[in-house]
Amino acid sequence: MKSRTAALPSVYLKPGEFAISGEPSVITTVLGSCISVTMFNPRLKIGAICHGLLPQCKDEGPCDNACGNGFKYVDCSIRLMLEEFRKKGVGAAEIETKLFGGSDMYLPEEIRPGNITVGRQNIDAAFRICGEERLQVLKSDTGGIYSRKILFHPHTGEVYLKRTKVQGRRKGQGVITGNSGTGE
Repeated sequence: MKSRTAALPSVYLKPGEFAISGEPSVITTVLGSCISVTMFNPRLKIGAICHGLLPQCKDEGPCDNACGNGFKYVDCSIRLMLEEFRKKGVGAAEIETKLFGGSDMYLPEEIRPGNITVGRQNIDAAFRICGEERLQVLKSDTGGIYSRKILFHPHTGEVYLKRTKVQGRRKGQGVITGNSGTGE
């Protein structure tokens, strides 16, 4: 698999960004508490991916990216990606959707009782918006204490996932990573 991926043009997706393409390529991103949603239409062989940081935009208006921060938010990212597919004549029922990320990047004792982590809020927002928009989520790998590296092939819809196991961490120091998890 490495030779096939290595031969393709590569794009790195930063937090708050989005990409859509039908060209043979690999789009890579790394996730902690953020969420990546991938969408793929088999008929047109077009795929899209976002890297949302926060669950919900506070703007009262529709998600039209007029504020310039639309892809920073999970809710707007999903709606804006779906709009790109609709412009190409693709309805929600024709889109294969997958969700990744939403890790809890803090130790349990660092989370205040009653607080929901950003990772959990991002997961909940992604599944809620997908449900509201009638997008069927075919696969997901969310939550836990893993960071994830995603390799997305927009021309095939394939997603390769590498989880990074947490070896250890100390309060206030964030995550210290070790050996890689297996790809899927």
